[in-house]
Amino acid sequence: MNIIETKNLTKGSGEQMRVNKLDLAIPEGCVYGFLGPNGAGKTTTLKLLLGLLKPTDGTITFFGQKMTEQNRLSILRHTGSLIENPSYYGHLTGLENLHIMAKLKKVPAEEIEKALHTVRLYEQKDKKVKLYSLGMKQRLGIAMALLGNPRVLILDEPTNGLDPAGIQEMREFIKDLPTTHQMTVIVSSHLLSEVEQMADMVGIIHHGELVFQGTMATLEAQGDGLEEVFLKLTEGGESL
Repeated sequence: MNIIETKNLTKGSGEQMRVNKLDLAIPEGCVYGFLGPNGAGKTTTLKLLLGLLKPTDGTITFFGQKMTEQNRLSILRHTGSLIENPSYYGHLTGLENLHIMAKLKKVPAEEIEKALHTVRLYEQKDKKVKLYSLGMKQRLGIAMALLGNPRVLILDEPTNGLDPAGIQEMREFIKDLPTTHQMTVIVSSHLLSEVEQMADMVGIIHHGELVFQGTMATLEAQGDGLEEVFLKLTEGGESL
């Protein structure tokens, strides 16, 4: 079963085409790697899925329901996201930031401790966020996204700026979510090496167009090395 589908999803027109007729099919319970060079249209697509941008054309379906202005908020109650940089109050502690987010999301405060343990920030919960490392701020942003126990978690370049240890920790955390939280995760990246180590499914976007979508095993079976296949797709924009 696909938990998210798009049909002819488009944003822009002519030379300003940012996303062009995307047909995404994201199965439930997987890590879906959304891969492409910088400027390919990844963030625009994720913002369209979340209703932060209005599509020029096409449809978006979540949980079997076509998204409309009327049902958008009810659908997004089951979706968590971290797009670009996490938002937080630096003069407050991590715990205080999560209490604010819990009130905004109208979820029980009891979920906060669970979220802190999940992202391994419980021991740092009473430290002011301005003193957090970049990796800790990323994890706090994910903890905020996890409040409400969403069915879908959307993460835009979550390893950007992290040191190697932080990247490894984030990768393992993301890989475990479908099993530990029965959650579908969409994670965007411009790095094939990141996506291939945590994704079951992959979609490759280039110049706003989907040039490959399938399992990681299918991509690996194309005959060339993964790096060569990725370069071929993103340079030529051809479908496999």
